[in-house]
Amino acid sequence: MMGKDLTISIGQCSEAGRKEINQDFHGALIPVQPTLSLKGIAVVLADGISSSKVSQVAAESTVKSFMTDYYCTSDTWSVKTSAVRVIRAVNSWLFAETKRNIDAYDMDRGYVCTLSALVLKSHMAHLFHVGDSRIYRLEGESLEQLTEDHRTVVSSVQSYLARAIGMAQSVDVDYRAVPIKVGDVFILATDGVYEHISPKDIIQTIRQHSDDLDRAAKSIVKAAFDNDSPDNLTVQIVRIETLPEGDAHHAYEQSKTLPAPPLLDAGQVFEGYKVLRSLHANHRSHIYLAEDMESGENVALKIPSVSLRDDADYLRRFMMEDWVARRINSAHVMKAAPQSRARNYIYTVTEYIEGQTLAQWMVDHPKCDLETMRGIIEQITKGLRAFHRKEMLHQDLRPENIMIDGAGTVKIIDFGSTRVAGVFEANPDIEKGDVLGTLQYAAPEYFVGEVGQRRSDYFSLGVIAYQMLTGKLPYGTHVSKIRTPAQQKKLKYISTQVYSPQVPDWIDEVLKKATHPEPHKRYESLSEFTADLRTPNKNAMPKVRVPIAQRNPVVFWQWIATFLAILVLILATKLAS
Repeated sequence: MMGKDLTISIGQCSEAGRKEINQDFHGALIPVQPTLSLKGIAVVLADGISSSKVSQVAAESTVKSFMTDYYCTSDTWSVKTSAVRVIRAVNSWLFAETKRNIDAYDMDRGYVCTLSALVLKSHMAHLFHVGDSRIYRLEGESLEQLTEDHRTVVSSVQSYLARAIGMAQSVDVDYRAVPIKVGDVFILATDGVYEHISPKDIIQTIRQHSDDLDRAAKSIVKAAFDNDSPDNLTVQIVRIETLPEGDAHHAYEQSKTLPAPPLLDAGQVFEGYKVLRSLHANHRSHIYLAEDMESGENVALKIPSVSLRDDADYLRRFMMEDWVARRINSAHVMKAAPQSRARNYIYTVTEYIEGQTLAQWMVDHPKCDLETMRGIIEQITKGLRAFHRKEMLHQDLRPENIMIDGAGTVKIIDFGSTRVAGVFEANPDIEKGDVLGTLQYAAPEYFVGEVGQRRSDYFSLGVIAYQMLTGKLPYGTHVSKIRTPAQQKKLKYISTQVYSPQVPDWIDEVLKKATHPEPHKRYESLSEFTADLRTPNKNAMPKVRVPIAQRNPVVFWQWIATFLAILVLILATKLAS
């Protein structure tokens, strides 16, 4: 696995020292693939406070809960989101346990401990810290302290712990991410160790026992004990041996190892599916209606485009569609079909949605009323919210990627441009290059080189709502032409009333805000957007009614011309009489 996976060497040692019991607790977990790429390696250390008789329970529970629950969080979440949520959940549980205790109002006797956690994922080290245990990095001949002690100093001889797990109902977690390279060494230590051995001695010991880090850890603990440390002693040493190369997980591996299938014909049997007919074909993919011969269910079978089969980035994104679909559960997002058979080719299989795209629906219904627009947009919003809850951005929301089935249910489809926070974190290079979404619906920030955010998807949703009412785009084709922030700010919104005078002023203001060129001036949440589509928001109402000459100059001059024609006719009649 050299050169393909992240690998480490680790040494650990924990002793009670001069105390009766050891209130420290530590652990490390190195998972196998694909979890290794998706979640990383976790190294965790907790130190129970000496004034409490139950703090060793807090330390053990904190470490075990982190190790268990972190790896149960969604694969799509970033390391920070996953770890902080787990830590806060542990903190709430420990605080509640203290409140059930006889010493409910004395935190010094409660379920309280410090926490330092190191999560290594791809080419980054993610640090999470509460309390006064420490994480160091060995830099040349010095130790760089990467965490800050949460202690309040009263005097030169007196201080107390200012922040800890279980100390309060909520907890602030220090977070830091640093890039890593082969050979980097990280040290996690409790105060019983680092206060009683010099950085120079720690470094010398690690160098001396570089081939046996467990022995190095034991030697450091012994040295601290020999220097009269009165506390428990725990140290963990982690050295980076290899860093991953290539793709983030198995879906990417399949895109490199599996061949693309040939074009399929009706009646052909392929991988356990009987092809019934072609549904759609374009420069990106070929989609067929097929029958799963095992279950008898109709499915949509999608294979890569013939013209893009040599494009490695395209194939990676193609295989990610199936991975994404299997991690979202929403009535308004297309579902992946069950996959019980091994793949021999690159393809995806999803539920078959019998209906039409929103693009075709708009052709059939060129004059969409407000209530119909609201109903469709609200369903799209529910699907989009399912993406965002998993820390995913769709990034290609457009009428062609939205299906309406025979029952009127709206579903988001096509996840080829989806950005998954957890995967992007493991392999940032996968999104370098051109804008992945469709130019007419992509948010302006993409064209100036910024990374997408939730409000980028909100922009696309606003454009769709605008188009449903007008048949046009709020900025025409100008968005895709910008390349600088200055050009972005100069984009001019075209009022819906230019194309559809019957659209109320307040709805126009809602769509103007939803599609604002600057992300921070758009809606903060989807619920706020859909609420404003339903009920006039006084803060969103136009302060001054826009004259019709500005809203729709063509109609204005048509009225003027008609009025003048009538006036001329009247005058001519009078002159003739």
